[in-house]
Amino acid sequence: MDRTATPARTWSRFKFPDSLIRYGVWLSVLVFLAYTVEYLEIPLDRLLGMLGRMGSTIANRYYPPDIDYIMDADYLEYVLETVQMAYLGALFGLLASVPLGWFGSYNMTPSRRYVYPIARLIVMGCRAVHEMIWAILFVTIIGFGMLPGVLALMFFCTGFAGKLIAEEIEAIDMGPVEAMRASGANLFQTMIFGVFPQVRVAITGIAIYTWDVSFRAATVVGFFGAGGMGWYLKRNILQIETERVAAILLSILALVLISEALSAWARARVMKMK
Repeated sequence: MDRTATPARTWSRFKFPDSLIRYGVWLSVLVFLAYTVEYLEIPLDRLLGMLGRMGSTIANRYYPPDIDYIMDADYLEYVLETVQMAYLGALFGLLASVPLGWFGSYNMTPSRRYVYPIARLIVMGCRAVHEMIWAILFVTIIGFGMLPGVLALMFFCTGFAGKLIAEEIEAIDMGPVEAMRASGANLFQTMIFGVFPQVRVAITGIAIYTWDVSFRAATVVGFFGAGGMGWYLKRNILQIETERVAAILLSILALVLISEALSAWARARVMKMK
């Protein structure tokens, strides 16, 4: 009897402080949340009726959407420009992220002292700045047009995909890599024949997801002067053409749904490659 009672008392003695710390953390989170709501003066009563006011505003100002406006040939040309901008931005970003992911992976980088921190710094810098800020920066430097949008999306995709690729490479099985190194393979051969087969499917999935994210960003990056559908959206917002704005938003939603369907199909095909 004494042998069974002692572990129970020991378990209770060690469990109680853990429970107290857990409840203290949750209480601190709730107190901080209440303080934040009070400090920011968030009107909770207005938030409860927000959906009703939003529905009334849409019905009075944005309905019915001007569908004929988005069927115009000029607008469809800007839609095509948006797709091209997203494609080029994702393509160039992925091309830059593959070597950065290689150099930024701790287990496969050529130099952990010099190359690794530089590659990680570049990836972190590209990811830290929002794509809209990149668009504003490049529009200021280059001027209005499609090129600033492509560059903004390229930097965004480089930071986004570079981090994911580096993490995938760091999670590989090092057994085949060590075997190739022992047989005299150089760094490039090790990457091609020892690392790439292990991350091929993951990189394909990352590429599909990067294109999906790039396309969503490209639909509005033109709002800051980088061309595409965003320019039409900005012009009609400034002119308070609410019914045309509703039509443009519907077209963006339709394009995003199409992109999502294509991405889901491509991801399903990639999963069969495993």
